Amino acid sequence: MTSSATVPIRLRLAQLAAHLVVALIALVVIGGATRVMEAGLACPDWPLCYGSLLPGRQMNLKVFLEWFHRLDAFVVGVALLVQLGAAWFWRKELPRWFLPLSFLLVLLVVLQGGLGALTVLQLLPSAVVTAHLVLALTLVIVMSGLTQRLLHTGSKDAAAPRWWPFLGGISLAAVSGQCLLGGRMASSWAAQRCLQEGQSCQWLHWHRSAATPAAICVLLFVATALIAGGWARQQWPLLITATLLVSTQIGLGVLTLRLGLSQPAVTVGHQLVACLLVAVLAALTWRRPSAPDSPLTIARDSSTLEPCHG
Repeated sequence: MTSSATVPIRLRLAQLAAHLVVALIALVVIGGATRVMEAGLACPDWPLCYGSLLPGRQMNLKVFLEWFHRLDAFVVGVALLVQLGAAWFWRKELPRWFLPLSFLLVLLVVLQGGLGALTVLQLLPSAVVTAHLVLALTLVIVMSGLTQRLLHTGSKDAAAPRWWPFLGGISLAAVSGQCLLGGRMASSWAAQRCLQEGQSCQWLHWHRSAATPAAICVLLFVATALIAGGWARQQWPLLITATLLVSTQIGLGVLTLRLGLSQPAVTVGHQLVACLLVAVLAALTWRRPSAPDSPLTIARDSSTLEPCHG
């Protein structure tokens, strides 16, 4: 039996994790906007910006992007520490995997902060910027999956189809790999050099070539789920969302190249849709059918006081 205290604890932690997914997506997108606007060194020092928590006279769009990127990272770090504290305090009521995973997330965000510092102090080296993106996507994937495992508890009688994690994992890996190719291309400015000077075009070619297999993997996953029916088809809101995101991403990619990367809003939108797609696929991959006695299901006490006759 699940204690009554477990219901709000697990539910609140699931809500915190869901908010952290949004914050992490924003962190990735703001970081991408910072790169697109060439604002990665707008704050020349770290962790402060021009020696202060809030730069005043130096504030402009580029400085704001870099400063807000760091602020979002700080908020995410504090929230993960709160999650870790809650996981330790209520460790007996929560799943065993939650505490070590919360600790791992804190370590990852600390490492992410270190990579962010190296990015500034070493003047935006391509390898460090790419590693920064890899860790950011890892945080999005883990947090999105953690949210689903908190919201949906599985049982032996309520299990996802065997093919579900396989196809979901392949789709997630394909899209994540495509994101990393795009990040490596962007951090080395390969697309700009290819379009303007005809140099370093191999990264652009690899990114475009990998887009088709990644899209096929996602669409195959969605089609299989809808055709299989049952619990898999019931996930149609996220499945349709993944399909729409793939279509939008392809259109934004084509538009970005046709505009010659001259419109920052389109490029940032391309990065936003990619990160959203990663989060949705991670959520689908780790989603499980809810058990009949799910801790998030609040059962009312149906007992009544019967009259006693002496």
